Amino acid sequence: MFSRQCSRLVSSRTAIPLTSFLARGRPFSATATSAYEHILTSTPKPGVGLITLNRPKALNALSSPLFEELNDALTTYDTDKDIGAIVITGSEKAFAAGADIKEMAPLTFSSAYSNNFIAPWSHLANAIRKPVIAAVSGYALGGGCELALMCDIIYCTSTATFGQPEIKLGVIPGAGGSQRLTKAVGKSKAMELILTGKNFSGKEAGEWGVAARVVEGGKDEVVNAAVETAETIAGYSRVAVVAGKEVVNKGYEVGLREGVEFERRLFHGLFGSRDQKIGMTAFAEKKKPEWSNE
Repeated sequence: MFSRQCSRLVSSRTAIPLTSFLARGRPFSATATSAYEHILTSTPKPGVGLITLNRPKALNALSSPLFEELNDALTTYDTDKDIGAIVITGSEKAFAAGADIKEMAPLTFSSAYSNNFIAPWSHLANAIRKPVIAAVSGYALGGGCELALMCDIIYCTSTATFGQPEIKLGVIPGAGGSQRLTKAVGKSKAMELILTGKNFSGKEAGEWGVAARVVEGGKDEVVNAAVETAETIAGYSRVAVVAGKEVVNKGYEVGLREGVEFERRLFHGLFGSRDQKIGMTAFAEKKKPEWSNE
């Protein structure tokens, strides 16, 4: 959750939500950037929403204002019928180097607990139904590692640097890092990483199953790969894609028997969708399906 990289906010201007940006009828295309302060948004391919963390002076250190904007953009894409998958990335140097220490250092137990500090950081994992891919280059430490782990798929460069170094600051991960990392690499390896604060490379992330793909090159190459996959996902039935994400997440959280039973119920339920009929009819007729997303 934490990093030694911290900075004041990039700007003191009030952020304008993406919903307002769109409502004003301004162009929003592959090259357009949003009116947010701490993130950029674009649609690089049909059906793909791209969110770029944008606090370069702080190596994209995560803060409450940044997460407020990130959650707004995620929700906007999640409810946009034209978007089928989402990609989150950072800069060449840092996906996100950690959380903003200046924001956290003055907190007391009472203030952190009573205000439920960093609970909104879990909006991505708890509320977003469409698939989210993290495209990681550079540092993904502390909260940056946790943010990547919240995503459904991680692509990274071989030279990316992951880690949960909170122990070095006298604390522990607080946004799910200990739980999700343990699920990804097993108890013994997670214990070693969390209790020593040691980092691990993008190459190791691929070998250990933390990342789905290790991409040779830099930020542009890993983002292009993530966008390509997001475009593929966005080209399928949105109903089936959401169901697919839901059953994998359920299996991640429960035992095998309960997971299989849940999967079967959703599988049966999809026979009530229009897209099931469209997909199977198109297959039988050797045609490309034209999804209704219903």
